[in-house]
Amino acid sequence: MLNIAVTGAAGRMGARLINAVNEAEQMRLSSAIEHSGHPACGQDAGILSGCGELGVRIVDDLRAGLKDADILIDFTFPEVTLENARVCAEMGKGLVIGSTGFTPEQREELKQIGQSGKGIGIVLAPNMSVGVNACFKLLKEAASILGQDFDVEIVEMHHNQKKDSPSGTAVRMGEIVADALGRDYNQVANFHREGMCGARTHAEIGMQTVRGGDIVGEHTVYFIGMGERIEISHRAMSRDMFARGAVRACAWLQGKNPGLYDMQDVLELR
Repeated sequence: MLNIAVTGAAGRMGARLINAVNEAEQMRLSSAIEHSGHPACGQDAGILSGCGELGVRIVDDLRAGLKDADILIDFTFPEVTLENARVCAEMGKGLVIGSTGFTPEQREELKQIGQSGKGIGIVLAPNMSVGVNACFKLLKEAASILGQDFDVEIVEMHHNQKKDSPSGTAVRMGEIVADALGRDYNQVANFHREGMCGARTHAEIGMQTVRGGDIVGEHTVYFIGMGERIEISHRAMSRDMFARGAVRACAWLQGKNPGLYDMQDVLELR
């Protein structure tokens, strides 16, 4: 039986994660964690998340919450995740990260933490969805086949409460396409067009963001050629797919060597 701790347990994503862990075979929710002073502390995590009483009270002490856990699932924010990762490495706990918005420097720090930790490694993915990760593989193949003659534009849509822009998923899509085309994403990504900005350059990858309402997440990559257009799209209907992917990552991570992995490793898409 794999013991799972969930942080950000009182949030919308936390509720879906708790449900997914509760439904998974050979897994149990060992602890639910929130930040100090959160009004949900002391409440039963199962009742709060809608899956029924689990006998697991939400706590605000990460170390206490990790004591009986094998793996922590973290869908919070980069700064919080980094602090949690340091504690996980110190205590020898695995970590599955669905947080987005990491800077290159923060990603490098997570890599170093994974390599130096005593635990069973870290899975970091901008999107835990199996479908999105299939799209990542398709994008690499499409870009390689289409080559330099197609313009690339990426449009992503999310709910009005999302704090980072563009989404981590959109950035990863841009990185994959740029790499397949022999370009440096950080040099060719174009986030803003306004006024007399001139003609589109051949090498750039357009990154467009839409925010509104309760959109869970939509991503479309356009390969636009002369007289034809290819679109690869993914639309998330609920947060459950992210939660199921995180649970799958937990099961895969058990027994793995320390290191930094992603969902392409989990799904064996390398």
